[in-house]
Amino acid sequence: MSRNIVIVGAGQAGLSAAAKLRRLDFDGGITLVGAEPVPPYQRPPLSKKYLTGEMSRERLYLKPEDFYGASDIDLRTGFAVTEIDLFNQVVRTDDGGQIPYDDLVLTTGAAPRRLPDRMGGNLPGVFVMRSLQDAEALAPVFVPGRSLLVIGGGYIGLEAAAVAASLGMSVTLIEMADRILQRVAAPETSSFFRELHRGKGVEIIEGIGLDHLTGQSHVTGAVLSDGRRIDADVVVVGIGVAPNTRLAEDAGLPLDNGIAVDTYGRAEHPGIWAAGDCASFPYRAGRIRLESVPNAIAHAETVAANLMGANQPYEPDVWFWSDQFDVKLQIAGLNTGFDDVITRPGTREGAVSFWYFRRDQLVAVDAMNDPRSYMTGKRMIERGQTPDKAMVADGSSDLRSAV
Repeated sequence: MSRNIVIVGAGQAGLSAAAKLRRLDFDGGITLVGAEPVPPYQRPPLSKKYLTGEMSRERLYLKPEDFYGASDIDLRTGFAVTEIDLFNQVVRTDDGGQIPYDDLVLTTGAAPRRLPDRMGGNLPGVFVMRSLQDAEALAPVFVPGRSLLVIGGGYIGLEAAAVAASLGMSVTLIEMADRILQRVAAPETSSFFRELHRGKGVEIIEGIGLDHLTGQSHVTGAVLSDGRRIDADVVVVGIGVAPNTRLAEDAGLPLDNGIAVDTYGRAEHPGIWAAGDCASFPYRAGRIRLESVPNAIAHAETVAANLMGANQPYEPDVWFWSDQFDVKLQIAGLNTGFDDVITRPGTREGAVSFWYFRRDQLVAVDAMNDPRSYMTGKRMIERGQTPDKAMVADGSSDLRSAV
């Protein structure tokens, strides 16, 4: 009897798993189920080129729509899975149907955190940025001359602020922590982007939280935790995301900052796998969950290979990026626990990189408009190499010779 694999979550990870299975000559059934009514698409351009109209919807799609039929992948969009029945090995959907599986792969992604209703989070004019629907709702109100309030100084908030300022909007960004990017970057990187945004007219307020949004039929502004009032026509909430784990939790699968899987991508129950933003996995002496396109692809492809019997441990290639104004930030490695940061001037104007060390071991690099330093640092981190700090600080030195 033909083996049937069901993949729940039709995003980057879900498509990557399905496509990899076919490339590995899996000849059984593949059903890819997504709650959104569109084929799998890229998320990073949503807050950038798609929001500004530079990219069409069709260019967002990860594969041409005829790819799925040609690959014998049963793509079912617009169907939300409501339940996993582990005993009968079926998933149930919101239209009352059910889909049997022999193996089930959960690639359910993550969802943006929203402001509670008591703080005005449900007011018209308040947006999050995660899905195609979010971008299409936001695009018509990103109009020159309007005022935008961004809540949250992480990468999503900063990217939204950059797009809005570039379109001629008046932009204010508030961050409750002492500095923007505090959770993910060193003070040096925070300072770089603070200066960049302020130079483009974005007002950044740090160390101040939100008390509540104002307005009745539409948002009109905000009252901050220090009593200050800010007027706003539009509000974008960028306060992070949470892994979509409800299906797994309701089915009794173990959670640990996401759906807990082993190094091969297997959940605790036989025949259940998970990959991408929704899953946490063993890494070095602990466990991590990565929110990135590279992880979604590589983790899902590892799961696909292991479904075919590869028995291949997952080793993440950790890198990220962000585009803001004319700056491309490229990040290699994880800076967790860093105790020293070395600044390396770039070889062209405006280029710089920050090199993170933990106990004198290179662990991460943030490179702004400096792809050479990024690639060199990335190779060093992958190989466990650590450069001399004085050499790093000397922008004229050739670090590539040390790789």
